[in-house]
Amino acid sequence: MTNRKTIIYPNPTVLAQAVAARTLLTIGDLLAEPGRTRVDIAVTGGTDGNRVFHELLASPLAEATDWSRVHIWWGDERFVAADDDDRNAKQARGEFLTRMIDGGLLPESNIHEMPADVRPADEIASASAEETDAVLARAAADYQRELESELGDDPALDIAMFGVGPDAHFASLFPGLPQVRLDDPHVLVAGVRDSPKPPPLRLTLTVPMIARSRHTWVFTSEARKADAVAKAFAAPRNPMAPSSYADGQELLWMIDEGAASKL
Repeated sequence: MTNRKTIIYPNPTVLAQAVAARTLLTIGDLLAEPGRTRVDIAVTGGTDGNRVFHELLASPLAEATDWSRVHIWWGDERFVAADDDDRNAKQARGEFLTRMIDGGLLPESNIHEMPADVRPADEIASASAEETDAVLARAAADYQRELESELGDDPALDIAMFGVGPDAHFASLFPGLPQVRLDDPHVLVAGVRDSPKPPPLRLTLTVPMIARSRHTWVFTSEARKADAVAKAFAAPRNPMAPSSYADGQELLWMIDEGAASKL
């Protein structure tokens, strides 16, 4: 497991500004590498993720970024209808992506959303656990195929960003659920049927896929996340603190003073 580096910022706003600046500077550095044609980033939702989207738009560095060569992915998604307000992708579009597209900076084809649930409500409600698992498995396989089609047989992200829940989950890898322990390097995306946090159906990148990333960044803020951060830092690969599985060529945790208060 990669050695973890931790940076502590004074408050959530400064944290979001720092993550946004680091993202834009890293995109520029990567695009400047000889032979580099694109940068692939997995973004995250939630309060902290949406703050970062806001700061990305506000940063003057954004105007100097060649967004036509940036591809956007997701580390996890709520498996609901495409227009559901719970979808991370819908929130990202509202906070950031739509403005980039409308401004002619980011092509729609560079946005790689995880599949949405296209079933009618009555079919979702009546589906058995086995039927739901099969639907989730097909959706996960579809996203894995897209990753492989875009990034090759051994796809890896340049930057993978994740928030942390109060229960120390990251992506949609939740304490005690089997998806946390998936270690097959050929399984890059998994479905989750029984998320303890609504909505219950999710898609998520797996630990092996996350660990391939060149830069894995985990960030969270506020004192209500302090127990989760302390638990994640206490021991690596603790299935009751899934964010302790975060890994990558670079593993960077960025937290504020509240989230760091129990370290």
